[in-house]
Amino acid sequence: MSLTRRQVTSAAVAALPLGAAATTDARASSHRPRTLYIAGDSTAAQKFADAAPETGWGMALPFFLHKDRPVANHAVNGRSSKSFVDEGRLEAVLASIRPGDLLLIQFAHNDEKTTDPARYTEPWTTYQDYLRLYVDGARARGARPVLLTPVERRRFDAAGNAVPSHGDYPAAMRALAEEEGVALLDIQARSLALWQELGVEGTKTYFNWTETEQDNTHFNPPGAIAVARLVAAELLRRRVLEPRDVRRLDTEIPESWITWPPATA
Repeated sequence: MSLTRRQVTSAAVAALPLGAAATTDARASSHRPRTLYIAGDSTAAQKFADAAPETGWGMALPFFLHKDRPVANHAVNGRSSKSFVDEGRLEAVLASIRPGDLLLIQFAHNDEKTTDPARYTEPWTTYQDYLRLYVDGARARGARPVLLTPVERRRFDAAGNAVPSHGDYPAAMRALAEEEGVALLDIQARSLALWQELGVEGTKTYFNWTETEQDNTHFNPPGAIAVARLVAAELLRRRVLEPRDVRRLDTEIPESWITWPPATA
């Protein structure tokens, strides 16, 4: 069932601290870093020691940003645009986000699960409706929303061509970004081009392929670093960030910089 725009806006405003929507101070403090929040799924999420070498691109994004542009990674394995909201995770982000901050929004992998009503959204209706919750919520808080089309899986046809795997979801997000005037980072297109360049065998070294697992969705450290580089470059290209905000875009990042903290209880 599609949400009405009034329901979407009301839900986003309701998630804010009392009075925030009416009294938002649009001036970000000159003494407070401008934080990049990430709302997304397992492809971006923080991983822990029990999941190594699986790595989310959000773990590598700080390597490409100056220290006064910290990252608050709220992405969680298995979440869709819908379940992230239903579990109160968007509400938690909006309770912390401040004027001048950025909210990077990347979902689709789990929205595509048609047999799971807790996560499934339809591209041209409920998917867009739920994304508006993030957009409207960030704007109501004085922050800037940024939509990221979903990073591509490792999928090739018999001729060795990298093929898209997300159906209409990227197109639906692009249309929403244009309709709402939201900055769009087309990570789906950028990653697909990168996988094509690397080829069938080369991409295996970027995904979580181990002796016991052949994972064509999640990344290892080189893959996470590569996708984070795409995200940082797109933030600069789309003028969401300025040149002084980014670094190392043309520098090799050692895999050893990736670390996995102990698993939480």
